[in-house]
Amino acid sequence: MSEVARLQLICLSVVGSGILILLFIRSVFPRVIGFVAIVLGIFMLTSLSIPQMASLPPVEEKFDIATVKTPTDLAAIGQKIFFSKGQCALCHSIGPSESARCPDLKGIGAKLSREFLYESLTQPQAYVYMDYRHEGRRSTIQPTCPPSIRTRSGCPGTKFSRSSHSCSR
Repeated sequence: MSEVARLQLICLSVVGSGILILLFIRSVFPRVIGFVAIVLGIFMLTSLSIPQMASLPPVEEKFDIATVKTPTDLAAIGQKIFFSKGQCALCHSIGPSESARCPDLKGIGAKLSREFLYESLTQPQAYVYMDYRHEGRRSTIQPTCPPSIRTRSGCPGTKFSRSSHSCSR
């Protein structure tokens, strides 16, 4: 007998005992308990009728660097990571989006330095855009950009925060 069949049998016995209590016992308190047993048994039977699926972590993908010949191949690997194991797409978007909870990443490679991108990928909470922080109220002081996040064209227009503290002022 499978585990689900055993649980269904238990639920049916709970419902049956509740019905017997309602039919043969005239005291109010046991009848209330019988009614509760019937309701709970029906809820359990209903929940057991819903098919359950195993929740598994994403499959770990292996990438062979030797097969990367063009920037398109590299972009395809990045897209796989962005939408699967990296889970970046849960918050970020590529291009304008009304539902984005984090900064838009379109053209980010041309805007920020390689070091800053590496740090953002390996330590995502190191720098957080001020507009996307979820703690306290916004500061009216305009922080300046630390040298570690200088872009190719100077300092980005968006304000940053080092963890929960402001950048150098």
